[in-house]
Amino acid sequence: MTIDKSWTTIRRRGSSSEFWNRLQNFLQMVKPFVNDKGFIKCPCSRCLNNASHQLENLEGHIFRNSFMFGYNQWIYHGEPASANVGTTVPGSSGGIHERDEMFDVLDDIISDDTEWDPVGGQSSNEQYDDLFATLRSELYPGVSSFSSLKVLVKLMHLKVLNKWTNKSFDELLKFLKLAFPKTDLVESHYEAKKLMTKMGLGYRSIHVCKNDCALFWKENSLKDTCPVCSESRWKLQSSKRSGKNVPHKVLRYFPVGPRLKRLFATLKTAKLMQWHSTGKPKDNDVMRHPVDDKAWQEFDKRHPQFADDVRNV
Repeated sequence: MTIDKSWTTIRRRGSSSEFWNRLQNFLQMVKPFVNDKGFIKCPCSRCLNNASHQLENLEGHIFRNSFMFGYNQWIYHGEPASANVGTTVPGSSGGIHERDEMFDVLDDIISDDTEWDPVGGQSSNEQYDDLFATLRSELYPGVSSFSSLKVLVKLMHLKVLNKWTNKSFDELLKFLKLAFPKTDLVESHYEAKKLMTKMGLGYRSIHVCKNDCALFWKENSLKDTCPVCSESRWKLQSSKRSGKNVPHKVLRYFPVGPRLKRLFATLKTAKLMQWHSTGKPKDNDVMRHPVDDKAWQEFDKRHPQFADDVRNV
């Protein structure tokens, strides 16, 4: 018998009585499987079955952080290993559709930025409503296999791979809107970039000395000249031009933390991120991965608790 797990993918948990009721059923179901101290592995999107809690704490973790994606066979919570598994999501037409992993990327972002309201449940996130609206909207009337957001992410990927200019990307979007007037797409690269930033795919601009001596960052962020060579931070402006100062060089910094979180937000890349612990052949004579290097192994010896987590990178 296949257990219906569609409730685990409900996004607005705070306003969903179905999620709350099904969560209570889940807690009742797993009661017989707690250990002798009353603890059981937590399948929330933060603990990922790596931490154990008492049932009353399990309820808050799952409700606050959502149910982890990819845990389709509940082997730690009473489901036999040989059971038929699969998470299904009812579609609007009454059929069953495969869950779009883009929902899990967005849900991961929202769980990072959401504060817990002990009275009313999870607080609302209006700033993300347009993202979910774009994800739920059809690219074109009658085309349900591609959402507007999914197509936009793919177009941005192609832009990077093929080194399209921003102008060429704008012209492509304009042409698509002209050829397919009912297409639900943004109209410029600027608008697309704003959506990507909300998904945690933005970057931080840091001004750099023209001679690469120093970054105008932290204690140097307000300086107009380089603290090393005293070169001006700004390009010389013509008297006819006005507006903001233009820096000589700009470093685009992509924060590591949010990108690692994105890699663990979808099932496919999460598996790849754990390959060095779960799938790599155990042959010490061949270097297949940085984990085989002495530096990595020495780090593991110094930090055994971190090394035991299969997600360590």
